Amino acid sequence: MKFDIIVIGGGLVGASLVVALKGSGLKIALIESRLPVPLPNDTSWDSRIYAISPGSAAFLQSLGLWQQLEAARITPVYEMKVFGDDGAARLDFSAYDSGLSELAFIAENRQLQTAVWNALASIDENVTIFCPTQCVSLSWHESWVNLQLTDGSMLQAALVVGADGVNSWVRKQAEIEVTQHAYHQVGIVANFSAEIPHYNTAYQWFRRDGVLALLPLPNKRISMVWSANESQAGKLRDLSDEALCRRVAEAANYTLGKLQLVTGPVGFPLNFVHVKTLVKPRLVLIGDAAHGIHPLAGQGVNLGLRDTRELAATLTNRGLQSDCGDYMLLRRYERARKEDILAMEFVTDSLQKLFGSADPILIRLRNVGFEITNRLPLLKNRLMQHALS
Repeated sequence: MKFDIIVIGGGLVGASLVVALKGSGLKIALIESRLPVPLPNDTSWDSRIYAISPGSAAFLQSLGLWQQLEAARITPVYEMKVFGDDGAARLDFSAYDSGLSELAFIAENRQLQTAVWNALASIDENVTIFCPTQCVSLSWHESWVNLQLTDGSMLQAALVVGADGVNSWVRKQAEIEVTQHAYHQVGIVANFSAEIPHYNTAYQWFRRDGVLALLPLPNKRISMVWSANESQAGKLRDLSDEALCRRVAEAANYTLGKLQLVTGPVGFPLNFVHVKTLVKPRLVLIGDAAHGIHPLAGQGVNLGLRDTRELAATLTNRGLQSDCGDYMLLRRYERARKEDILAMEFVTDSLQKLFGSADPILIRLRNVGFEITNRLPLLKNRLMQHALS
């Protein structure tokens, strides 16, 4: 079976690329190993929550995906309050002060996944979905790529897009060099109902034992992301529901009062991943296959969606270049994305190391830095501009 593009990985980033290329005339295959999970019929909440930037929301809206989300389950963020670890240093961000409608939108992973897969189901005949199935082998030739699936099917394409996550199989097959290190932290996520209204404010505390974020959900609900040191994470997961609520409320200085657990805690290890190159002849990486950053800025999914937006534009606006796997065409995508990715990798990795240090001089400097930044509106707005795109 011959295609122009094979996209491996049907998560939000990979699947949205296929939707973005609708009407391009390109023949596309999407490979995904797991069937999409249907939305539950109850009122439960997904423990996996994304902070979607206004730029990403606008992109998803242009694809017809954002409109499919249940409006009652999306929460706009109007303010963000960030605290240092000395009990005094803080940074305040306000959409109103910056002349914006909102700083971000908090949305559930499963709502977004359902929207993008619903769009795939109604897409034209130029898209073929292979799901559930897994890849067996990938081989490169001068003018095409061969991909074999577990059922024996052999697919051929001019371009392979690796959108298969942080432990990317595609990246390994292409032998792309990776620099990575473990943060020795675990991201603990859970949802709570709060005693005090959050007023569409997101909170974040840089603590000596990790970074705690509370993100607003509809009504008085909140989503917690606690990037905790491994020993601390183990203790958190061993707590009873009541004890966990008390522990999180105490760590948040009872800013939102007492808490009640809505969705139990789930943990995932945190790692830094930097790839040497995003492209090779007839290969391009996007999303977590192309970068892995600390979640302290909540920008992982937005970074991936900016990959999708740029790659779709590159492939759609390729002019007279008929070969969508041409290396120079793919280099155009890489040049457009490199600065954004490197900047986000540097900022998140540096902040994690800075606040993970026990050096008393660094402790003083990092909190003074918070105070100085908070008093300089131009600097704060510059920081926000990148995160909002």
